[in-house]
Amino acid sequence: MQLSKKQYYISIAMASLGAVLFSGKAILIKLAYRYGTTSEVFLALRMAMAFPIFWLVYFFSKERIGQSKLSIKEIFQVAGLGFCGYFFSSYVDFLGLHYISVGLERIILYLTPAIVVIFSYFILKKKITKFQWISMIVGYLGVTMAFFHDAMTNGQAAWIGMGLVFLSACLYSGYLIFAGEIVKKVGSIRLVTFASSFSALFSVIQMIFHQPQTMLEQVPNVYWLSLINAAVCTVIPMMFIMLSVRRIGSALTSQAGILGPLSTIFMGWYFLGEEITFFQICGLFLVVIAMWLLMSSQNQKLTDSD
Repeated sequence: MQLSKKQYYISIAMASLGAVLFSGKAILIKLAYRYGTTSEVFLALRMAMAFPIFWLVYFFSKERIGQSKLSIKEIFQVAGLGFCGYFFSSYVDFLGLHYISVGLERIILYLTPAIVVIFSYFILKKKITKFQWISMIVGYLGVTMAFFHDAMTNGQAAWIGMGLVFLSACLYSGYLIFAGEIVKKVGSIRLVTFASSFSALFSVIQMIFHQPQTMLEQVPNVYWLSLINAAVCTVIPMMFIMLSVRRIGSALTSQAGILGPLSTIFMGWYFLGEEITFFQICGLFLVVIAMWLLMSSQNQKLTDSD
């Protein structure tokens, strides 16, 4: 659909804020690891706490009024999105954070825009514009500079973490692609609610086979971190990102997420005591340029409603 400049910039802002909030989950899982919790427990607590919040949002949304029932095919599609995009991608990401810092995790996850654009090109036959290429190159250069020091100081175990987090990026890229294709039919809020519900189900099933009693044996701080993760770093960003996908598409939404990695630098410094280096400051400058290029790429296609 044709968007005004105001609507376009609001969509970019939602995608960017969603990426920043999503980045916070890496900080929270690192903090939770300090209390001896596991990836399986923290993921299960996250999705279990997010489950009622998603349904509360869906219940009060105008979108559900007059919606038709999902077909069996659509239910399986949503379940697949929930498994790949919410459950499995989060799980391997959490595992990867055992081996690498939040900074290095973010640079790997920033491969998502390129993966989405490439998937869109080969699967959906969507053209890659000049501005998308330029913004990706500038953005990658900025993020690479920002995390150069961190990546160089990791040991051999970092390769395991990098592999796991890269798999997470591929899974989430696939989620963005296929979610963008069915979101208009299913509805953005309903898609997020149902997909996250399936993800919560998968998390519970996993915990049944992985010491389920440990979910009740955590220290209070783990539960508080899980609640923050569920509400602030899961529900809100998922809603923002899905609304952005519906308005501006999966490729632009993922590229707008460029602010996520850079925000992690400052969150890592503030909450985890990680150092901010000269390379990170230079990277921030390049990322700002990349965001400007991204927002300028659609100007000729937009109509000003002001």
